Amino acid sequence: MGSKNKLKRFKENESFQNVIQPRRSDIESGASGLKGNWAKYFKNDKPIVLELGCGKGEYTIGLARSNPYRNYIGVDIKGARLWRGAKTAHEEKLANVAFLRTQIELIDQLFDKNEVSEIWITFPDPQIKYKRTKHRMTNAGFLEKYRKILKPNGLIHLKTDSEFMHGYTLGLLHGLGLEVVYANHDVYKNEGSPKEVLDIQTFYEKQYLEKGKPITYIQFRIN
Repeated sequence: MGSKNKLKRFKENESFQNVIQPRRSDIESGASGLKGNWAKYFKNDKPIVLELGCGKGEYTIGLARSNPYRNYIGVDIKGARLWRGAKTAHEEKLANVAFLRTQIELIDQLFDKNEVSEIWITFPDPQIKYKRTKHRMTNAGFLEKYRKILKPNGLIHLKTDSEFMHGYTLGLLHGLGLEVVYANHDVYKNEGSPKEVLDIQTFYEKQYLEKGKPITYIQFRIN
């Protein structure tokens, strides 16, 4: 993507009411005013579902279309990517959608205890190299951040093309004694995956499928 297109998207993001771009310093100081106040933002107390590392926001949009009784927030640091989801939500007048531009590591400073009902993690970078382990979105540190903001029995969904990420996460969950509700190492070949896992496909997922890569899925709780 050219720099002119990026700048155009950044500018358009600023005009969208569904895009929130807090400064890191405000998040860390508590001055963003977001933590604990998402019901005020949406003007209702419907359950909140996050898509972390949302990219173009395909799951945020797809889930929001099918379930108007929940609020959906796509979270990503890449403004030029989440622009696509924000623009679609704006054009379709989806009132139950927002996009939050920030680092995932700050998530527990943006949402309060029991403020989130579900989390979707869709095709994250598996961060295979050992030095990158701390950035792996299902490592123990991130799981603890999710635990802080999830309601009791809140679900987490991991959908990925990475066999490494799938195996690493399953091993960690079993090692920590956490509940694996459902796991499938090839959702389009093996039956049983939830409808939304099969019906919604991301931009990158379609590319992986064209290459014949199996898509994996885990649904789990971290009570």
